[in-house]
Amino acid sequence: MTVESLEESLDAAAEELEAAETESDLDAVEETLDGIAADLEAADLPEPDEDDEDAEDPRADLESRLEELRSTLEEQRGPYGEDVVAAIDEAKSTIEDTRWTEQGESEVADAVEAFAEQVAETLDGDFAPDGDDQESLLAALDSVADAVTDAAFDADDDAEEIAALLEATDALATGLEEAQEWDDLMVHEQLHAQGFYDPLGHYKDFPPEWSALKEWEKRGNVEMILLALETFDSGFMEEHCMEALTRMGDPAAFDEMHGRAQKRGKPAIKALGKMGSDAEGAVESLVEYVDADSDPQLQKVTFKALGEIGSEEATQPLADKLVMENDNVRPYAARALGLIGDTRAVKPLTETLDDDESDDVRAAAAWALRQIGTESALEAAAEHTDDRAFIVQNEADLAAAALDASDADPDPEATTA
Repeated sequence: MTVESLEESLDAAAEELEAAETESDLDAVEETLDGIAADLEAADLPEPDEDDEDAEDPRADLESRLEELRSTLEEQRGPYGEDVVAAIDEAKSTIEDTRWTEQGESEVADAVEAFAEQVAETLDGDFAPDGDDQESLLAALDSVADAVTDAAFDADDDAEEIAALLEATDALATGLEEAQEWDDLMVHEQLHAQGFYDPLGHYKDFPPEWSALKEWEKRGNVEMILLALETFDSGFMEEHCMEALTRMGDPAAFDEMHGRAQKRGKPAIKALGKMGSDAEGAVESLVEYVDADSDPQLQKVTFKALGEIGSEEATQPLADKLVMENDNVRPYAARALGLIGDTRAVKPLTETLDDDESDDVRAAAAWALRQIGTESALEAAAEHTDDRAFIVQNEADLAAAALDASDADPDPEATTA
């Protein structure tokens, strides 16, 4: 497969996706994308010149486009009856877990009664609660959820019914959000004043803070996400704020993430890694965790982040961990060294590839040598084409192919990565 042929396949898949109208059509598109992913993984594509910061990376570009198509595919799926049940479950959790004011309790009851009335026609039943107490309200929501499950709606054949039910759950979520509660009253007022809820129109996800958070992420507004992270005393919101910041990889969040990382916050360390070289100021702090053998999960996330940041300051500490006892962590050290690309790591990686008892560790070392990509690194990896482990053989074969390509390149300046 060539870059051009893969691009043509992606173009065709994009057209197929645009024309898809049913779940069956989308399943076919997914099979097409899986095939392209397999072709891309097997393809021997040109690697970027590691000495040229502006060099194009065709594999990364193709992978990015493939992921965009997968995301679009998932956005076009559904909705499903399961989405309605999930929304009802979220509403139940909100009712149970929230401390309502007296006014809020009345408003919650009104929201549930309105919901029961709205779904009655679609589900052909009577779901009105027996009373205004919480037990009766939750029982009414359970009866609706059971009816939706029993109906076994089809995403294509029953699209209108599902849409009507989701519209009802949206209205229920809105009613619960607007009902007065004790704990967040002042928080909401503060955030409204600072414009946090300004992007909200007809939102679908509950709680509304989550909807606003996702909108700010789409707009690339790190400040608003940091505001939410600072303001909400909620594990749910903290988790989603951290995930948003990680996906964004924006260095504007460096100070907050660095501060959390210095307290061994794993999500913050992960977020720093996604900032790449913009998080180089955190390397000194992260290197301190390299020897945290009592916390392998901390080591794994730290090693990966150091590799993504790419500072050669971390090369020796990571190389020292190639001989640590935990063979579930050693591969992370090897891969981090490959991401950094420091040629000083070639010798310890070669020794690991030759001598380590774990096939996973040896495969990671071979992968890392390929990423470093110098002639000596590729030769070290290519010596294992007859290795006992297939995963090591595969890396060795790729290294050998890279060497052959380098030998065939008439340009003496060409660098094999």
